[in-house]
Amino acid sequence: MKRRQFLRYSALASGSLFIPAFLKGMNNPVSQVFPAGGSRKLVIIQLGGGNDGLNTIIPFRNDIYYSSRPQIAIPAKDIINIGSDMGFNQALKPMMKLLEKNELSILNNVGYPNPDRSHFRSMDIWQTASDSKEYLETGWIGRYLDSECKGECKPYTAIELDDSLALALKGKNVKGLSFSDINTFSRVVSSPSIRRSANTIIDSDHENVAYLYKTLTETVSSADYLKEKLDLKKNRTDYANTAFSQDLSTVAQLIKSGSETKIYYVSLGGFDTHNRQQGRQGRLLQMYADGITAFCDDLRKDQLLDETLIMTFSEFGRRVNENGSAGTDHGTANQIFLAGGKLNRSGFFNELPDLNDLENGDLKFKLDFRSVYSTILKKWLGADDKLILSKEFPLLNLFT
Repeated sequence: MKRRQFLRYSALASGSLFIPAFLKGMNNPVSQVFPAGGSRKLVIIQLGGGNDGLNTIIPFRNDIYYSSRPQIAIPAKDIINIGSDMGFNQALKPMMKLLEKNELSILNNVGYPNPDRSHFRSMDIWQTASDSKEYLETGWIGRYLDSECKGECKPYTAIELDDSLALALKGKNVKGLSFSDINTFSRVVSSPSIRRSANTIIDSDHENVAYLYKTLTETVSSADYLKEKLDLKKNRTDYANTAFSQDLSTVAQLIKSGSETKIYYVSLGGFDTHNRQQGRQGRLLQMYADGITAFCDDLRKDQLLDETLIMTFSEFGRRVNENGSAGTDHGTANQIFLAGGKLNRSGFFNELPDLNDLENGDLKFKLDFRSVYSTILKKWLGADDKLILSKEFPLLNLFT
């Protein structure tokens, strides 16, 4: 079949099929998942917009906190005391269960030198693990795939529950696979014309035709595989009826079904709270807490939480002082949440934020986020962290 015939036959030139949206990240898919890291899974949760860490984990015994935020500070009576000078926002109450089971670790003052307050640039820095003045075209998970796959990864080794693929999952040779819903993904590629095209033998030396055919074939195969895995297991925990919780429900089903997917990426946006912060952030934190608590409970019931690490990050925190619109502006250092069954230390991993020692009104970072990445790559996934990050960062005692 010649190139023109193939394109006409497959109907891929028609925008009505929406296939390009599902093919993002399908570069160089191949056959076998790599063994590094054994059966361990990594789930990355991105809180988009810059979550306000000081109103998430609250220094409720610190007068500076209250004087800096006369409108939006959380009253001490409304805070969940977790036995230190810091307390949970009430919206995080479901996560107390994780603390009690030693399944939650809070890393404070996480950031990087010379921080950038642009959403886009800061998110790029977090997703590529670059220096603040360094611009990379590949993400830290993408480079992990490049390093560990060795030409043997399946397209679904790393997946993102979204319509577009995050930079974090883009490598030079291998990329993750993104889609917003497996059932929709499966229905689209089940079109008779697409199935016919995927099963058609191409006789062409044209590079573009060969690539398109291979991509289409792998897309159909991936959709079939993931749909089959999704249908194997039903969740044993009730999930909230929000897009975020339903995404985590999908991830839980795939993990419990034995999917070869190793990396999962899920996002919850809306944290850019420049005005009327309290109500907005509270609702988002409630969504987050409900989702992650149900997810951990679900995996725990199937004895899979020990094999799963959940890392939650946001591109930056907010400034210590509130602004004039009952909100907060872009800041710097923030928390990372780690959840799972193999954490070395539950509760606070390191020192609390010091409101007496600020830098231009912002919290000073004490822990480079790339040390967290290095530790996850080396100690959790069994990969060469220095090769993937191109630098050496101190390893942390995060896991047992």
